[in-house]
Amino acid sequence: MKTTNTLLHFLGAKNITKLLVIPALFAAGTASAQTKDPVVDNIVKEETENSQLVPLAQQLFDGIGPRLVGTPQMEKAGQWALEKYKGWGITARYEKWGDWRGWERGVSHIDMVTPRVKSLEGTQLAWSPGMKKAVTAETIILPEFADSIAFQKWLPAVKGKFVMISMLQPTGRPDYNWTEFATKESFDKMKADRTAQTDAWRKRISNTGLTARTLPSALEKAGAAGVITSNWSAGFGVDKIFGAYTKKTPTVDIALEDYGMLYRLTESGSKPTIKIQTESKELGAVPTFNIVGEIKGTEKPDEYVMLSAHFDSWDGGQGATDNGTGTLTMMEAMRILKKVYPNPKRTILVGHWGSEEQGLNGSRAFVEDHPEIVANLQVLFNQDNGTGRVVNISGQGFLNSYDYIGRWLSKVPANIREQITTNFPGAPGGGGSDFASFVAVGAPGFSLSSNSWSYGNYTWHTNRDTYDKVVFDDVKNNAMLTAILVYMACEDPAKTSRDKAVLGINPRTGEQNKWPAQTKANRHGGFE
Repeated sequence: MKTTNTLLHFLGAKNITKLLVIPALFAAGTASAQTKDPVVDNIVKEETENSQLVPLAQQLFDGIGPRLVGTPQMEKAGQWALEKYKGWGITARYEKWGDWRGWERGVSHIDMVTPRVKSLEGTQLAWSPGMKKAVTAETIILPEFADSIAFQKWLPAVKGKFVMISMLQPTGRPDYNWTEFATKESFDKMKADRTAQTDAWRKRISNTGLTARTLPSALEKAGAAGVITSNWSAGFGVDKIFGAYTKKTPTVDIALEDYGMLYRLTESGSKPTIKIQTESKELGAVPTFNIVGEIKGTEKPDEYVMLSAHFDSWDGGQGATDNGTGTLTMMEAMRILKKVYPNPKRTILVGHWGSEEQGLNGSRAFVEDHPEIVANLQVLFNQDNGTGRVVNISGQGFLNSYDYIGRWLSKVPANIREQITTNFPGAPGGGGSDFASFVAVGAPGFSLSSNSWSYGNYTWHTNRDTYDKVVFDDVKNNAMLTAILVYMACEDPAKTSRDKAVLGINPRTGEQNKWPAQTKANRHGGFE
C-alpha cells in the first residue's frame, strides 16, 4: 500500500504531530499482516475457488440488460437481486422511495435511403418518444447564426426535416492513436483544428439563445421530424448515450462514422434522406427503489457497516462497468461474508441504489429516510468507476481516517494491498457517486476507486458498456478486498471517528473550502 502524505495541506498546526504517527502505523500494519487470520484466509479461499461473479454477470448483463431508472429492466433486476440474496440466506428488502417517469425501449431502425441505401449505427436516446410509423425525411445541419433573432427567422426551415445538432469531428481516431503514429506537427495541427471547431460549435449553439438541453425542444415545436446527435466519446466506435429532451419527436444518436458521412453529404448539397422508426412505450409513474440487504450483528446490532453501489445505469449498452461490476462486487462480498463470517459483531448492510445517474437520488433518499443508521454508521465502502482493481482510497476529509482504514488494510493480502495508494485525510467528495451522500452529512463514506481500463472513453455511459469489457480477475480482487475491509470494520472494538480535517484554501477564490452540503433526493423525476 502506497501512502500519499497530504496532511499538511489539510490540518491545522495543532494536528501536525499526527503526521508522525503514520509511518509507524503502516510499519506496524505491514508486520501485523503476517499474522494469519482464518476469516481473511477463508474470504480469499472462497473467492478464489468458488467465485460466483461470472454467472452473476451473465444473468444481470446479458439476461436482464441495462437498468435505466423507470424501466421494466430496472424492476426485473431488483427482483433478481432479492431472489439471489434469499438463496444465500441473506435478508433483503425492496425500499420504495419515490417514483419516476416509466419508459420502455423498443425496436429502432435508422437507415439512409438516398443517395444510396445504408443501415446506420445509432441509438434512440433514453425516454425518446415512440413513433407510430416510420418517417423518411431530408437531413439539415444547424447553421451559424449572428444572434437569436436570426435563429428564430431560420427556425421554420426545420419543418419536416431531421436536424443535426452535433459538430462534425475532425477525426474518428482517439488521441492515443495519433500519439503512436502521427508526426508531432500533424497531431498538433489536428488538436488546434479540433479546439477551434469545438469553440465555434459552442458559439453556434449559444447564438441561438438556447442551450444543448433546450434546443431540441425548440426544434420539435417548430415541426422538425426529429433531432440527430452524435455524442462521441473519443474512442473507436463509441458514443455517450444519455436522455432525450423531446416529447413528441424522436431523438437519436448516430455513431461518429455514420454521422460524419451524413454531415458531409448534407453540407455538400447532396440532400441525403434517412428513414427512422423508433418504438418505445410511456409507462406513467413507476416506483423507484433501493435494494437493501442485511446480515444482523450479534454484539452491536445497532451499529452498521455498509457496502454500497448504484444499481441503475444508462441503457446504451448493458450497464456492465457502470455500475454492474460495482453491484456484483458488493453482492459477491455479501455472499462470501454470509458464508465465512455469518455472525458479525456489527450489522452489515448493502445498499443497491436507484437513480444514481440522475443525481445520487437513491442514496440521498436513504440518508434522509434512515437517520438512525447514518448516525450509527461505522463505515461505508462504495465502488463505482469501472471494472478495474481498486488502486486508491482517499480519507474523504475525515481527520483520523488514516488510523482505522490503515489498520483494516493491514489485514489485506499483500498482493492486493500493495496496489493501493491512500490519501489521508484527503478532501470530501461533493458528488460523483453515492459515498458523497453520506459524506455530506458527516458519515464516514469512502470510495474504492479503481484502475481505469479506459473507463472514461470506452465504457462510462456508452454504447460499449457490455459484458465483454469486464475484467473478472480485477472484480474478484475487489470482492475480496471489500469483504476483508467489512470484516475488519465489524470486528474493530473502536467506533470510527468523524472528526473533520481543516480544509485548505481554494486557490481560485482565496477562501477556505467548505464541507459539501446535503442535497435532497429527487423523489418524482423524469417528468420535467
